[in-house]
Amino acid sequence: MEYQARSDIQTVPALIALAPAEGQTFLAFNAAVEREDGSIPRKYRELIALGVALTTQCAYCIDMHTRHAREHGATKEELAEAAFVAAAVRAGGTLAHALMALRLFDSAATPNPDKG
Repeated sequence: MEYQARSDIQTVPALIALAPAEGQTFLAFNAAVEREDGSIPRKYRELIALGVALTTQCAYCIDMHTRHAREHGATKEELAEAAFVAAAVRAGGTLAHALMALRLFDSAATPNPDKG
């Protein structure tokens, strides 16, 4: 069984029809962030979106934002740099969570006077 297929994106209208208020609001929000007249040029919006898609590992988003980035003038070199920026930020999040894990580990060793 194939879990992800490029053709699944064609079922978006059916999904929107099942929850029209939420679906239309999502589409409006998505259109706002994909606009051409923002302070951030569309090419950079697409590179940001691609970096997020890479970290969330959304195959559909990777597909769409790679194509949109290319259509708006991004180069392979820019795509590669965006991927490494996203990887570094993701790694930073891992480090931050490791610091939290150390704190939680230490607090678990401290007896709780309320539970005894």
